[in-house]
Amino acid sequence: MKFQDMPYTRPDLEQIKKDSAAVLERMESAASAAEQLAAYMDYEEQKKAVDTACTLAYVRHTINTKDAFYEKENDFADEIGPALQELSQKIDLALLRSKFRPELEEKLGKLLFTNLEISVRTMKPEIMDLMQEENRLQSEYQKLYASALVEWEGEYLPLPRLGPYKQSPDRAVRRAAFAAEGGWFDRHQEELDQLYDKLVKNRTAQGRAMGYDNYLPLGYDRLGRNCWGPAEAAAFRDQIASDLVPIVAKVKGDQERRLGVDKLKFYDDLLLFPDGNADPQGTAEDILAAGREMYRQLSPETAEFVDFLYDGELLDVLSKEGKAPGGYCTGLPLYKAPFIFSNFNGTSGDVDVLTHEAGHAFADYRAMRRDCLSALRSPTMEGCETHSMSMEFLTAPWHGKFFGDRTRKYEIGHCEDSLIFIPYGCMVDEFQHRMYENPELTPAQRNAVWLELEGKYRPWIDFEDLPFYSRGAGWQRQLHIYLYPFYYIDYCMAQTVAFQFWLASMADRQDAWARYLRFVDAGGTATFRDLVASAGLRLPYAPGAIREIGEAISGWIEANPL
Repeated sequence: MKFQDMPYTRPDLEQIKKDSAAVLERMESAASAAEQLAAYMDYEEQKKAVDTACTLAYVRHTINTKDAFYEKENDFADEIGPALQELSQKIDLALLRSKFRPELEEKLGKLLFTNLEISVRTMKPEIMDLMQEENRLQSEYQKLYASALVEWEGEYLPLPRLGPYKQSPDRAVRRAAFAAEGGWFDRHQEELDQLYDKLVKNRTAQGRAMGYDNYLPLGYDRLGRNCWGPAEAAAFRDQIASDLVPIVAKVKGDQERRLGVDKLKFYDDLLLFPDGNADPQGTAEDILAAGREMYRQLSPETAEFVDFLYDGELLDVLSKEGKAPGGYCTGLPLYKAPFIFSNFNGTSGDVDVLTHEAGHAFADYRAMRRDCLSALRSPTMEGCETHSMSMEFLTAPWHGKFFGDRTRKYEIGHCEDSLIFIPYGCMVDEFQHRMYENPELTPAQRNAVWLELEGKYRPWIDFEDLPFYSRGAGWQRQLHIYLYPFYYIDYCMAQTVAFQFWLASMADRQDAWARYLRFVDAGGTATFRDLVASAGLRLPYAPGAIREIGEAISGWIEANPL
């Protein structure tokens, strides 16, 4: 079925409550593990329909935030979300309390029960109003961001379409593009400051209502982290600061020399080569066609996947007015269908969508075809991001389909950009920890913390007098800081694993793909620690891991000059 033909019906909350109550009664009165499991599986089927409806509303709203119908339906989904979570929690608690738990653990795996124990710590009825308010604030931020238009050469452009100008070989054009973007954020400074302040205070109140000093423990539980916590995150960030930042500083020095500038400015940061970065050749339709051909050739598994994705029109990738910013992959479990959302802007990022987001979609497609329990369909987020970031590198032999004679430049730029990203991602993570450890900070104090962390993780950055950025507010353009607390470091950990898959593929492509497929197909049945170990790779926060990985990638860059 094509995406546009998937019917949407608003979920009936009262009926959902009745259905859930019936399942709960069956689970609590079950005379055997088999009876209890049958009731739980029926709940899974009910959940698929509800999840699919809410996802359809969200996707169609983000495709066009001006569509009044789907805006209202997305608001409704936000409103009932906490109630649905409460119902789900009652089912989970019945499973956790089961007198047949040993038999169920043998059937479903002990990790499922560990994950359920984490999940039931994430809410209680007393915080439902706060959760609903949090959803409203998140949607308000996303709608504000989606409304952003800046005047450029006589027309008004959505922010993603400034992308090519921010990478222009003309330094004046680059600076003007960053200034135009920053000007929009400055004009909405008060709204952005207030929204974040409300979100921090809301989440802090939720954490305290759950019995914690602040939001951190609740935030970690909501990400389902089951094998590492704040101490491991801090150890990882420390390794990045001590062992990777010097390597990245050298890469930035090479960039400075390539560009022929006395000192890199922030508006130089995205331009890796003096004659311009490697942009894909052809139209958006050409890029999509090349992507389909790439996955048909990569493996039998990806060939089946990409035909399903394209035939079902399960992508919306063109940037347009009113479309929400950013990119994501989500799933429609009733149809066993992933969906990819993005904003093409004519840069190499368009190709990255077809590798990164398609990596997520491929994993989801595989899991839904195995009829995995929803709780076991995916690993924790750093595992999910490993799926996507590794796919960016494992598709390397086909990058020429997109870039032609610019392929070598793309490969070097992609490697450098991926390396450069990791300190930035750690900066986002430490910033969020500092914000929720100190929820009473003023907007000016938050900006001061961001500038302090810039010095720690990106000491090569010079903001000059750019609007917005020079006052330390650049974090406000990072959607994850508003929408997904503590998520961003998952990208960083995943990137270190993706680099290892890439290094392995250069030694033995067939073996690397087999290891990757094993990692993907494990879904949520193993912790991140165990997934990495099963692939024969180094855990990102293990002592010395970053130095080893960083030196290997640095060696590849030095051995492969343009």
